[in-house]
Amino acid sequence: MPTQSFRVDSLEVEIYNSEVEIAQNVAQVVQKYLQQTLMQKDSAAVLLATGNSQIKFLDALIAIGGVDWSRITLFHLDEYLGIPADHCASFRLYMHERVSRRVNPKKFHYIEGDAMQPLAECDRYTKLLQAQPIDLCCLGVGENGHLAFNDPAVADFHDQHIVKLVKLDTVNRQQQVKQGHFASLDTVPQYAFTVTIPMICSARKILCLAPEKRKAKTIQKMLQSSISTNCPASILRQQPQAKLFLDLDSASLLNTYSASSDF
Repeated sequence: MPTQSFRVDSLEVEIYNSEVEIAQNVAQVVQKYLQQTLMQKDSAAVLLATGNSQIKFLDALIAIGGVDWSRITLFHLDEYLGIPADHCASFRLYMHERVSRRVNPKKFHYIEGDAMQPLAECDRYTKLLQAQPIDLCCLGVGENGHLAFNDPAVADFHDQHIVKLVKLDTVNRQQQVKQGHFASLDTVPQYAFTVTIPMICSARKILCLAPEKRKAKTIQKMLQSSISTNCPASILRQQPQAKLFLDLDSASLLNTYSASSDF
């Protein structure tokens, strides 16, 4: 159970004691939601995120079982431009190792980061995403407030694209180094593919996991500043189907909060 729950605009927020508690609770939420979805129709489609915030959650979800993955089509939110699938920082490798090979989904559609024609790859992935509604999107929040690779400079709440190529900002690229994905800033690709914000917001259910002290300033800005592309994650405050999960560390800079109340 969360230690606190409240709503900021349309966004439901829950605070837990630790990242482990977040992972366990979100895993249970996803399990039940996917079970209910598959009772209502033959298949489901899910968008997944990479990053350290997702690791414990994905492990917990797979461990509890009870999901018929053979009826679920999976997608991921982003990938570096020019990165081969076997690169240690590739999001395709992350998803294959942490999800696909462990659950054998109906299909996992990967963004081909090293595609010879990147714009054609955007079109290909766009068509795959548009082929069915997205039932669930699980994601995190970047240190610059990004969702997927929609950094502040390139985020567009009314984007006409479904998938696009973007230049990554320095804060984002430095985060990849700090998390151990690359040896130095120079080795982090400058460009990446990303699913856009309107596509993320089209999901029928959105679960956003944002633990850790290093996210505290971002969460404060996300929830207590204006809704704008200066903090792209703030758009979730306009999504009644979304829920944000924090731990005590990431919520530590919030001014005041109380159960079932707005700021």
